[in-house]
Amino acid sequence: MRAFFASWLPSPTTANRREQLRAAFGALCGILLTALLSQALLQNTHASIFLVAPIGASSVLLFALPASPLAQPWSVIGGNVVSGLAGAACVRWFGDSLPLPLLAGLACGSAIAAMFFMRCLHPPGGAVALTTVIGGPLVHAAGFEFVLMTVLADSILLVLMAVTYNNLTGRAYPHQQTSPHPNPHATRDAVPTVRLGFKPEDLDAVLQQHNQVLDISRDDLESLFMQTEQRAYQRRFGIINCADIMSHDIVSAEFGTGLAEAWQQMRIHHVAALPVLNRARRVIGIVTQTDFLEHGGLDDYGSIRQQLQRFLRKSGITHTEKAEVVGQIMTQHPTTARVDTPIVDLVPLMADSGFHHIPIVDEEQRFVGIVTQSDLVAALYESRFAETAA
Repeated sequence: MRAFFASWLPSPTTANRREQLRAAFGALCGILLTALLSQALLQNTHASIFLVAPIGASSVLLFALPASPLAQPWSVIGGNVVSGLAGAACVRWFGDSLPLPLLAGLACGSAIAAMFFMRCLHPPGGAVALTTVIGGPLVHAAGFEFVLMTVLADSILLVLMAVTYNNLTGRAYPHQQTSPHPNPHATRDAVPTVRLGFKPEDLDAVLQQHNQVLDISRDDLESLFMQTEQRAYQRRFGIINCADIMSHDIVSAEFGTGLAEAWQQMRIHHVAALPVLNRARRVIGIVTQTDFLEHGGLDDYGSIRQQLQRFLRKSGITHTEKAEVVGQIMTQHPTTARVDTPIVDLVPLMADSGFHHIPIVDEEQRFVGIVTQSDLVAALYESRFAETAA
């Protein structure tokens, strides 16, 4: 019996206490401001109701599950309004001929069908449809105006609150769907991480076979699978951190390092990139051979030597539009990793995103080394070779 009743309980939430408080406070602020603004906007209209109960259910999705497909702006606004219109239509057309239980069921069923058709599935929409049926004479008298005034205003205001609050507290909203693994080299080849293991079409086939609505976006689900694969790899072959494979004796540059000096250092040491550090040895950028070529306007490869020499040569004047130092051509805020970052976390960055060099920083964000694609390939080869030999 204990096991039977335990199966009715949901799994423990993975959100920590801080995230729970963030969501709760967001709903508090969202509903409060929505109520105040809606009351002010609707006080001079025929809509005497300024706040509907289903908006409270919408606030749970908007602030506790902002990445959910059911909580996106069109889902909230469209779902609530479409459901309200479906419910109001049922009341107007069948309110005098159907018993209340049947009318309520018809309103909710029609709302779900309409939300599926309009691609705005939103669970509180069912409550909006039901409200139009059991809301009493005041709601019945308002009819479609109740939906197009109160429900619409509440939904738009709550979405605006969610956009503001979620982004201010570190939760991107609306949730941006990522493109399906674009190749950084603009070719038709799949990115390396999906050439082995499961592929996007595998996930699409399984989702189609599952044939149910999931409260998680497809790209988030794929990302979770990829991260699970990485953790499984670590458990099987051991954890190798960036500190184990990074190069320590690194040639670097400062913001004010001259272009000619930086280029010469890259040629002398046969490297394709220089991390750019400030005086506290924190990474402020990275300059690569590609930066020199792009900013040097080296499109005519027949005269590349002359153009490069002209680009590296100082202009000799104080104010010029020509780049003179590394800081003017570097890539700012480059992607970095910590010394304790497992190297498998670098695989998507280097294989799929096209990064060739990842600066490594310590716990104080100070530069301590760099990991290149060659370092990563060698480390992964050695780990597999050691596992095979064992």
